[in-house]
Amino acid sequence: MILTGKKIEFGNSSSFRDFTDVIEDVNNKGFDYLYVKGEAYTDADKENFFHNMIEIVSLCEKKVIVEFPLTHFEDMKKLYYANVSQIIASEGTTLEDSVIEDGKKRFGEKLVVNKKDFGEISSEFEIISNCPEILKESPEEYNAKEAFYLTDTSKSSVGATEFKNILESKGFDVFTLKCEIPWEKLKKNADGLIPAIVVDYKTDKILMMAYMNEDAYINTFKTGLMNYYSRSRASQWIKGETSGHFQYVKYIKADCDFDTLLCGVSQVGVPCHTGKDTCFFNDALVNESPEKNPSKILTDLYKVIEDRKVNPKEGSYTNYLFDKGLDKILKKVGEEACEIVIASKNEEPKEIKYEIADFLYHLSVLMVEKGVTWEEVADELAKR
Repeated sequence: MILTGKKIEFGNSSSFRDFTDVIEDVNNKGFDYLYVKGEAYTDADKENFFHNMIEIVSLCEKKVIVEFPLTHFEDMKKLYYANVSQIIASEGTTLEDSVIEDGKKRFGEKLVVNKKDFGEISSEFEIISNCPEILKESPEEYNAKEAFYLTDTSKSSVGATEFKNILESKGFDVFTLKCEIPWEKLKKNADGLIPAIVVDYKTDKILMMAYMNEDAYINTFKTGLMNYYSRSRASQWIKGETSGHFQYVKYIKADCDFDTLLCGVSQVGVPCHTGKDTCFFNDALVNESPEKNPSKILTDLYKVIEDRKVNPKEGSYTNYLFDKGLDKILKKVGEEACEIVIASKNEEPKEIKYEIADFLYHLSVLMVEKGVTWEEVADELAKR
């Protein structure tokens, strides 16, 4: 199995924010892992690195491999608790082999390895316009084990997904987007098309609806980008090819009758040509009944609180909390948490929901104050 990845060099003054573009590429553009090479020898630099690794792992949806000079057993433990996929003991490691062996026993044989051991199954190369050296090798040598390759698509017109398609065509075992439902099984309309409902893969928000023909369907799997068929132009098109608002496919499902597709995507920019964040914004019926979706209620509450902070309103309790500052907000969060405990001890169960609602409101105020969103909290829960 060949895994392709991108590499970042993490220095003592680096922050995870410096690499959000690279992480986004790894998440969306066909890469299998992120390789982080770090160097830190003072306690302060180490703490900075470990803290940032927690953030990087939380942002990256793929495997995260970390090369780091291990000088204390605690280094392995902190990287393990950061949920990295693999720890490479790099040059500069001063731990004795026996200590690293203890780390393997505690944290997993595959998690902690020596640089020299990793070198036997890895190699660095750049994707170039002509055929890389790997294509001249026998696929059997690579398919029997995991071989990690660092790819630099900035120096080539060939992207990671396209490169992996080339490898697969040559008999190499790679991770590619697999089509589990052949086009023939899908029920098309009279024009040979199938409608595709497109949603945000994280929030399930409906973004747009379009049609696919056979070429668009197949090319979506090949490129990792949503391809559609334009009925007005009578041609296939890639979403974002002119606007830059690409849609990276995360999943595709067919309904019970196999005549409609549901496509989860990572949307760059906005999906609608009007500039709106959904194509469905024209109200034909406005339902006055209260919203019941917990996710939407919390995100809407967050937006209201966020707006209060930017646009203060006289007499607003939310603005009162912001004006009093962080200590007041923390005090209220603590008080409301205690109220939940007290309500839980009482025999009247209905009190609990009132106190939880109060707590979630004050927690949302704290989240806005600290710049933490419900989406980020949901991402963290999903990884646990």
